[in-house]
Amino acid sequence: MESNYSSSSIPPANIMEKLPKSKTLELRQKHIGGAMKMFFSHDPVKIVRASGQYMYDEQGNQYLDCINNVCHVGHCHPDVVEAAHRQMQVLNTNSRFLHDDMVLLAEKITSTMPESLSVVFMTNSGSEANDLAMRLARHHTKGTDVITLDNAYHGTVVTTMDISPYKLDRNTDGVHPIPDHVHVASCPDVYGGIYRDCDYPGEDMGEKYAADVDEIINKIHSNGRKLSCYISESMQSCAGQVIFPKGYLKNVYRSVRKAGGVCIADEVQVGFGRVGTHYWAFQPEGVVPDIVTMGKPMGNGHPVSAVVTTREISDSFQKSGMTYFNTYGGNPVSCAIALAVLNVIEKEGLLEHAIIIGQYLKDKLRELQKELPIIGDIRGRGMFVGIALVKDLKTREPATKEANETICRMKKEFILLSTDGPHENVLKFKPPLCFNKDNVDVLVNKLAVALRDISTSSEEKAKNTQEINELSHDKNNSAVVDFGRQCSGFSSSLTSEVVGEPSAKVMKVH
Repeated sequence: MESNYSSSSIPPANIMEKLPKSKTLELRQKHIGGAMKMFFSHDPVKIVRASGQYMYDEQGNQYLDCINNVCHVGHCHPDVVEAAHRQMQVLNTNSRFLHDDMVLLAEKITSTMPESLSVVFMTNSGSEANDLAMRLARHHTKGTDVITLDNAYHGTVVTTMDISPYKLDRNTDGVHPIPDHVHVASCPDVYGGIYRDCDYPGEDMGEKYAADVDEIINKIHSNGRKLSCYISESMQSCAGQVIFPKGYLKNVYRSVRKAGGVCIADEVQVGFGRVGTHYWAFQPEGVVPDIVTMGKPMGNGHPVSAVVTTREISDSFQKSGMTYFNTYGGNPVSCAIALAVLNVIEKEGLLEHAIIIGQYLKDKLRELQKELPIIGDIRGRGMFVGIALVKDLKTREPATKEANETICRMKKEFILLSTDGPHENVLKFKPPLCFNKDNVDVLVNKLAVALRDISTSSEEKAKNTQEINELSHDKNNSAVVDFGRQCSGFSSSLTSEVVGEPSAKVMKVH
């Protein structure tokens, strides 16, 4: 599927630049909080425009975007831009007035959901959506305790940061510990988690990881507390593109509901057809959540999000006596944009496209994996894929340094990648859904060159610098996983589909 975007009316990149790059960087360092992280901080990329699956810097260089899951249907998609422009010319107000697009959007969203999920609350961000979801859960269950997953990230407000070990584990001043009412279950990563498939051959890994949640529930009850909810992404993003073992969510949802809690599926990063086979990432797992949150791709770059729940839970919230009002949530412009995104997904057949391109990328990566032992695991569904780089296929020791070097080398080739996971050794692919086969070819070819070179360099350094290896081993010993354990061969958790689709020819835009 090729993009129909036209750039003929867009000014040259150098005209769109308001300040020299050096001045932009100087002002950012002066006025913008240092905790606001930049990609490639040692040599940041200045982006002045984007279109489809491509981004352009101030010099007109074209970058292939492999990581922007926010601009879901492609950067600056003309249908989305036009919907925003048209509505902004007419009206933008709040949800206390009747407006067609809010109810049309709610109707369209719920039409993609199981029948029980029929009530929508409009919000502005994934953080807001997850915060509201937990409020709904608490008013419905009258419980206080929350179960989250290790390495999870659910948002940047205090309540969602409380359930985000991915962030809190990096906190060094001790100001924000995980609260007593939050309980962290093991991340169900069968390749690099506490229970690895190679250590438990033939065992039901979904059941094994779900047993951790059962243990937490027993602890909550033994302490005289009450469970409110279990929350997880349907595929874990920041944990390193983790796909849950078969049956995990079914077992967990059953236990949580038996304990009186509700189940929240965080689809903020993984929803809206990215998996290809279904609209929502919880659907391949064969479960029906009580509450679903969504955001990022919903507005294709515009801030809009939502919470979808059952009539029963919505009624419990209403009976609490507190009305819900969000100044910008459900405003006409945001709703028009979200409707346009949903229409583009349908019109351009992006779910089917995600399957085709994901399979194509998966096949390409499988071939590369046979050649390069640094590729330990390939995992994903549709256009959601992770490649775990390892120093040794048997121990599965994370190749963190090599992963970081890889994304820096790809940047020099005008391909934007990033790493994630607790050891930052997983290359993640979450591109706009307009990614195509040519993009995959360019991506995999460039990746092959980088990994071959990095693998060779690593082998030479390992032979000559034993001390570096020992220091690296000491550093990695702080992790939960014991990488001294032996596993056989490489892994390719490809029962779920891999992501895919980039094509980037380096060019100048004048």
